[in-house]
Amino acid sequence: MIIKIENGVPRHPLWRMAEPINLEIKRGEQIAIVGDNASGKSRLVEVLTGHYPLLLNEVHYDFYPSTLRLVSENLKYISFRDSYGEQDGTYYYQQRWNQHDIADDAPTVGESLPLPLQKKEEWMRLFAPLLERLGDATLLSLSSGELRKFQIAKALATNPRVLILDNPFIGLDAPTRKDFRDLLETLTRETDLLVILVLSKRDDIPDFITHVLPVESLRLLPKMTLSEYRKQYSAMPRPLLSEEIKNWIAGLPVRNLNESDFYPAKGGEILRFRNVSIKYGNRTILQPLDWTVHEGERWSLSGPNGSGKSTLLSLVCADNPQAYACDIELFGHRRGTGESIWEIKRHIGYVSPEMHRAYQKDIPAIDVVASGLSDSVGLYVRPRPEQKQVCLDWMHVFGIDDVAERSFLQLSSGEQRLCLLARAFVKDPELLILDEPLHGLDDRNRELVRQIIMQFCLRPRKTLVMVTHYQEELPACITHHLRLH
Repeated sequence: MIIKIENGVPRHPLWRMAEPINLEIKRGEQIAIVGDNASGKSRLVEVLTGHYPLLLNEVHYDFYPSTLRLVSENLKYISFRDSYGEQDGTYYYQQRWNQHDIADDAPTVGESLPLPLQKKEEWMRLFAPLLERLGDATLLSLSSGELRKFQIAKALATNPRVLILDNPFIGLDAPTRKDFRDLLETLTRETDLLVILVLSKRDDIPDFITHVLPVESLRLLPKMTLSEYRKQYSAMPRPLLSEEIKNWIAGLPVRNLNESDFYPAKGGEILRFRNVSIKYGNRTILQPLDWTVHEGERWSLSGPNGSGKSTLLSLVCADNPQAYACDIELFGHRRGTGESIWEIKRHIGYVSPEMHRAYQKDIPAIDVVASGLSDSVGLYVRPRPEQKQVCLDWMHVFGIDDVAERSFLQLSSGEQRLCLLARAFVKDPELLILDEPLHGLDDRNRELVRQIIMQFCLRPRKTLVMVTHYQEELPACITHHLRLH
């Protein structure tokens, strides 16, 4: 036995599962905790780590052969939020692209990784490229995928007895996902490491996992072997978007846009890049690029971690000040010719890992959605009653209208992502920019959101740019592809 819980009931009512927790994880087992969004996976993990104290009993640990005594020394947990970086209260949404706001003494990747990592040959195959290419880069300048690699490397470098990772594969390109699975398999085979993966996507369960802990409706179901789980859950029905939702989206009015609305004539160019490149110091983020997107086109944007995808989109969304030094036209207007960023943003719906990282606001979920009406990170103007109804309508589309008045911080990571998606759609934008929009969503929600995106883009004058490392996430309406190297 490594971890054992008997009739575990957290002290605080808000932390409790629907039933007492009974669980034993034995030596030699490798675990996946799998369940839908808001099913209780994170609550279970907080009990396992001791963050949610139990009412009468306590969690029993046996970390042998480790000689370290503290739970915090033997057990490392990278939560969904941790993988986007530490929250020190100073981070803001556009900070990654405002390099002048990053302190000169800000820690670099090389300075932030503990030395033991350098001595572990089995880890270097995955992380040596990270150190070689990014060793002198500051943590704030990393892409979401690069930052996820760094957080995983930092946790492994401490040589933990138990490593808990929340959705560790999202945000990683396909070769890195494979290398990371292989690395974990090697470590579990050759060391005493117990790996516990918390997964929303069932296809992400690696073959080295021996047992699965299904969590449903705040209930921990009996532990089963991986083969038993795959047999039981292999034929999950494909969810379909309801006719009610399809008809509601299709029936949204089409705006009569013209030049006075800072928008091109029908069928015109939405954006044009001419020989656009981005550098920060000696580090080239984006190689010279020519790119034109016309109204009605639906683009997929792909490339390995750190290839410049999010930086490219930050230029489109008027979040990157280097846009003024580049030859960029948005909605038929050259950047830097007197337009305001609000004229640009009024036509854009946007969601990204950087936004999720910055949007840790203790405000009602509906206020998060309503902030999309004014393109703010936080709600600075209270919505009028008719605007609030629009927010509720879009929350209903994404299946989260029942959490409208709950604090955003009390929602699961999947529910938070659905709120941010509703925020991107709430003003019925002409240009949808979706940077890894399905992060943290369970299989059902991933498919439903994919169908929502497709249904939305079937309407007139709608243009899409979508980033994902999973090709199966792309909606069938994609017409063009751009890959960065």
